[in-house]
Amino acid sequence: MKSVKWRYLIVFFSFSTAFLLFAQQQLKDEENWPKSIEDFNNRHWVSAHPIPKEMSFADEAVPLQNPDIQERLDREILVNAYWQSNAFLLLKRIHKYGPLIDSILMAEAVPLDFKYLAVIESGLQNATSPAGAKGFWQFMRSTAREFDLEVNANVDERFNLVLATQAAARYLKQARDEFGSWTLAAASYNAGRTGIRRELQRQGVSDYYDLLLNEETSRYLFRLLAVKRLLEEPEQYGFQYNNDHLYQRIPTRKVIVDTAVTDFVEFAEQFGINYKILKIHNPWLREGHLNNASRKVYTIDIPEPGYYTVP
Repeated sequence: MKSVKWRYLIVFFSFSTAFLLFAQQQLKDEENWPKSIEDFNNRHWVSAHPIPKEMSFADEAVPLQNPDIQERLDREILVNAYWQSNAFLLLKRIHKYGPLIDSILMAEAVPLDFKYLAVIESGLQNATSPAGAKGFWQFMRSTAREFDLEVNANVDERFNLVLATQAAARYLKQARDEFGSWTLAAASYNAGRTGIRRELQRQGVSDYYDLLLNEETSRYLFRLLAVKRLLEEPEQYGFQYNNDHLYQRIPTRKVIVDTAVTDFVEFAEQFGINYKILKIHNPWLREGHLNNASRKVYTIDIPEPGYYTVP
């Protein structure tokens, strides 16, 4: 009999404890609940983003009437819009580098949408991939040399934004001439012209959106489209900022060099800057000196005075 009473007591105290804990949690929840409409609106909500009804890349329409196309674009919009830290860095960097890239693409008669290719390739950084691709445009060594970029231990022009952008523009124009489509030209930047050519022939189609490709190349154009939309209309995705939050490009003057430079530390000091600042603006100079036995003409960027504090 005593054991039965104890069981009842244990059950009673268990339920009482659970009830008290539940009630305490309810009070906490009520304390955290918005007290006004303003508080409610200021909360961080995670929501789906609408898929645009129409979109184009390089003035070529995206067939968003097809359900698979909608879903592939939706995936990349969600992935990029909710990776907020990366998206904000891209917004800051596109403000810094976008105008220069645009001016080169315009001069090369390449659609300005292709600046977003550099965004998805490198995040607008002088990155190095595990495969050895380098720079904003992620050129492999062999392709860089094919498009007249100098690549060696002393000078690597894949890190020269102006020259690398010009080389990328030439590649894209050749691909456009072959495939008759800027969209396929963009896809070939990822898969190679040979790979795209082979799949077009094998599958008997002529449009990127009709191709069944590997995972990376299948996502490639949709990443471009998502980044384009995010960077052109950031407010629609909840990004709030002003011009002071964005990175600014430092104006520079050009110094022509057609001889060897024995010491870039001393060279930098002649222009009132230090070695670090020189390398920030000329990352294509890979060593502390310039060989230049061929007497090639190089252009070195020197920042205008007043932007850096140098002892």
